[in-house]
Amino acid sequence: MVRTPDTADVARAGRGARDVAHSAPVRIAARVGIAANGVLHLLIGWLAVQVALGSGGQADQNGALGAIAAEPLGRAFLWVLVVGFAAVVLWRSVSAVWGFGYLGDRKKQLAKRLVSAGLAVVYLVLAIAAATTAIRGRASSGSGGQATAGLLGLPGGQIITALVGLGVVIGGGVMIWNGWTKRFMEDQDLAGADTRARRLNARTGQVGFIAKGIAFGVLGILLGVAALTFDPQRANGLDSALKTLREQPYGVFLLIAVGLGIACYGVFCFLDARYHRVT
Repeated sequence: MVRTPDTADVARAGRGARDVAHSAPVRIAARVGIAANGVLHLLIGWLAVQVALGSGGQADQNGALGAIAAEPLGRAFLWVLVVGFAAVVLWRSVSAVWGFGYLGDRKKQLAKRLVSAGLAVVYLVLAIAAATTAIRGRASSGSGGQATAGLLGLPGGQIITALVGLGVVIGGGVMIWNGWTKRFMEDQDLAGADTRARRLNARTGQVGFIAKGIAFGVLGILLGVAALTFDPQRANGLDSALKTLREQPYGVFLLIAVGLGIACYGVFCFLDARYHRVT
């Protein structure tokens, strides 16, 4: 006879998952994953500057992963990133359920938990992309356009794509707001940081969040255009967004500025890996 799990079994399982996510090895691996995200953003920033200067290449996470895979020992390093990203997924998933107890405001706790759930999905995608690149030895291309085509092919796909685009624009706006107001520092413990580290953390975080917000805002607009024109290639991911920036008046300078801003976010990730509240 199969025994149906009762409330006590579910509670024990939940405590077990929370204990694992808060264990020292997972906390260390999660910090590695945050730093790994910094490596990707440094590479994306560099690729964006190269695109601005007229070079080819894919200025997004797939382009960055491909650049890593092309280096000696690059595929081995990708597996290190996979482990770090997977640890972040576990930590963020548990934080989405039990985290942010240090915030007294229940509404803030709920908002942070929803963000944490979203970040768990983001890092899961990063882990899968890094693992796929490590196995193949090269990154995939055109995935953004394929995803958009998949959305457009659904019943009511144009409306769905337009709503996703609106959500991405709103998300970009939230990133810009978080950067401008330095809200990202709420989740950091800077008690042991000196004045120089605090200043560098604040400035790179501000510039990085604002630059990413601009890039995601453009991507959201491109998704809206793809919905209106029924053309998925109009929204081929972050790479398309950055290349669209280059096509604007003074676009070369704008794209260089955004690329440097994304690189600043990469530097911020290294600081965040040290100071983020991974509890």
